[in-house]
Amino acid sequence: MGDTHDDGPLLVLLHGLGATGAVWDGLDELLPAHWPGDWMAPDLPGHGAAEHLPRYTFGGMAAAVADRLPTDRSVVLLGHSLGGVLALTLASGWFGVPVAAAIGLGVKVRWAPAELAKAAALAAKPAREFDTRAEAVDRHLKVSGLLGLVAEDSRAVRTGLVATNGGGLVATDYVHADGGWRLAFDQRAFAVGAPDLPGLLATAKCRTVLAAGEHDPMSPAEHLRALLDDPVILPGRGHNAHVEAPADLLPLLSDVHAEVVARG
Repeated sequence: MGDTHDDGPLLVLLHGLGATGAVWDGLDELLPAHWPGDWMAPDLPGHGAAEHLPRYTFGGMAAAVADRLPTDRSVVLLGHSLGGVLALTLASGWFGVPVAAAIGLGVKVRWAPAELAKAAALAAKPAREFDTRAEAVDRHLKVSGLLGLVAEDSRAVRTGLVATNGGGLVATDYVHADGGWRLAFDQRAFAVGAPDLPGLLATAKCRTVLAAGEHDPMSPAEHLRALLDDPVILPGRGHNAHVEAPADLLPLLSDVHAEVVARG
């Protein structure tokens, strides 16, 4: 979390499915010089160090995130993929958070029945335990979509792993006590389903923005333009633009901040 400046809006960074709040570390390094307020990047329910939920729905996950947010100051939400859906869900005002703006980055708009069936099947499988850290790292990078984007010893990886000992949790990071490794991610979250993007945009009580990398196969520009006239397309970037080039998000954040301040 950044230095506290309670006179400005709180920026909340929400990661995507399978990742942790550490994927925002690159942006976190830039924010002191570019965001005139404080910020936080929590782990979503069922991810990283956050608690697991009995079942995963967009409303249930948004409610869990809302419990960690202030109710007495404005909040700007920037969410990637699943985090973007949660940002738009919180923008409804139904969860008691005064959201001033919500940005959805790389949100998948259209879901085929086969894609949803595959996600449901993954959610139904028991969690795997891996004999070596290398195997667990490989799986985490694939599940989170970070393969080739972050180092194997990065915080984005370390916070996504749990060392096990006889089936019991012992620690995250490198600790290994005669056991194996598993992902911190609760794969039952795969069953969260497809979001109703038109419905979420219609119920939002604040400024909403959809953004995506130019080469994001999950969130192509034409899908976003079917929902909003002016999506933000980041040239040359893919699905994880916030990891690939966090500085590319700074102009968008600056514009949103200026608009929020101007509205008071």
